[in-house]
Amino acid sequence: MPHKTNEQKRSQERPVFPLHPRPLAGHEMADIVAGLLTRVRLPVLLQHHSNRAVLALFSFVNGCASIGLMAALAVLTGSPFIFPSLGPTAFLFFYTPTAASASPRNTIIGHLIGTLAGYFSLLITGLVSAGPALATGVTWPRVIAAALSLGLTAGFMVLCNAAHPPAGATTLIVSLGILTKPWQLVLLMGAVILLTVQAFVINRLAGLPYPAWRATPPPRHVDANKVSHTPGES
Repeated sequence: MPHKTNEQKRSQERPVFPLHPRPLAGHEMADIVAGLLTRVRLPVLLQHHSNRAVLALFSFVNGCASIGLMAALAVLTGSPFIFPSLGPTAFLFFYTPTAASASPRNTIIGHLIGTLAGYFSLLITGLVSAGPALATGVTWPRVIAAALSLGLTAGFMVLCNAAHPPAGATTLIVSLGILTKPWQLVLLMGAVILLTVQAFVINRLAGLPYPAWRATPPPRHVDANKVSHTPGES
């Protein structure tokens, strides 16, 4: 009788949770939930609740914790430590954590590009001290600033290979005059980094291979039909 390899033994020792069939979207979130419940020794939650209900509960708790932490810091410091584009960033962190767009590299670089592009657009159009567009109204310079900021953000994210869709909202927050002072922009980036650290801790606790910086590229598959044979091979 053949002996089992160490990997086969380890795979049999891992607990199996009734998460199947996995949802068409958010299957990585199911892995996070399974990993966290394994760590806190609560697999019974997965045995007595539907897959959709468990994921919904996790999304609710994690969303409250993620943005609640930022909101609490905003109250304690009296600073704008919370802004709208943190919401979709948090969603990426816990819905598709292993996607390249959710990696720390893409998140931080993407928001940094959006912040700088937004502020540059304000400088070009002379709107740094104009106040938010919601209060002053939308003018032609504001139209130029908003369009330029989003175009620059999209272009530089492609050049830097750092796609992060929520950064498109960040650049509009700046170019529309909601956050314009340099110290506010520093706090904005601080909030992004803090949320990224939180995502790293939670995903790693769940046992997911969440990257420390750059996402691991998926393995390349070689089509056997396209592999050329050397002369003399049959």
